[in-house]
Amino acid sequence: MFIDQVLVGPLSNFTYLVGDREGGEGIVIDPSYRVEPVLAMIDRRSLKVRYVLNTHSHTDHIVGNPEIVSRTGAKIVAHRRVPFRPDVPVDDGSVLTSGGLRVEVLYTPGHTPDSVLYRFEGHLATGDTLFVGECGRVDLPGGDPSAMYDSLLGRIVHLDGALVVLPGHDYGLTPTSTIEREKRENYTLQPRTREEFIRFLAE
Repeated sequence: MFIDQVLVGPLSNFTYLVGDREGGEGIVIDPSYRVEPVLAMIDRRSLKVRYVLNTHSHTDHIVGNPEIVSRTGAKIVAHRRVPFRPDVPVDDGSVLTSGGLRVEVLYTPGHTPDSVLYRFEGHLATGDTLFVGECGRVDLPGGDPSAMYDSLLGRIVHLDGALVVLPGHDYGLTPTSTIEREKRENYTLQPRTREEFIRFLAE
């Protein structure tokens, strides 16, 4: 397996190209603005892209969908609550396969009602739910601090600590992390009651 983490666009977005092997099958996660480097990597690796996975429906995570689909014929995957019609609607526990890749969907609302994580081969694509050292905003339309509490402190902190965190933006000290490191160093994941967490986000 290989993972190409590509910094694209004006908002420090990460788009990911994941393949089971050179010349094999793979996926693109959150194609953002200016996806030409991703398309060049697809060609260079001779990869058959089967799916485009969207972690949520904010424009900077889906704007590159049409270009990737036009070039590769991939199908769009997103949570069933996204405000558009994906080719493959998914929910918590859904599983996708592309060649030798197996991808599991984890539903984590809070940043948006349609936010999901994608877990595969010891990695976790977290979109705007969890960044390195931070979490996503909840003050935008559809944001829900109580749901974010459940997603972060009710679910993410209980995942395998060895999982490599692949965030949706380059906002941290490093471009990737692990669940164990985030539990130790990320101030948004420290133990709080729901009420304390909601107050903390409001501050």
